[in-house]
Amino acid sequence: MKCVFCGGETKQMLVTFSYEEENRYFLVEHVPAEVCERCGEKTYSPDVTDELLKFAKDKFKPVKKLEVPVFDFAESS
Repeated sequence: MKCVFCGGETKQMLVTFSYEEENRYFLVEHVPAEVCERCGEKTYSPDVTDELLKFAKDKFKPVKKLEVPVFDFAESS
């Protein structure tokens, strides 16, 4: 399969999908995707996309929770 963005070759991989909406963040591990070997763009099948939307709608219980430090770039100077 060719990448729709740069035309590079893609290969099937398991990736971590991240999502952000209004200060709400979540990660989904082991998601099947076509990943471009040139630019890294990830493409998901329609079935996988439908399943990912269920995570956004709180249809599943998380398998673990992470504590993530948050930094402010503007405060670093």
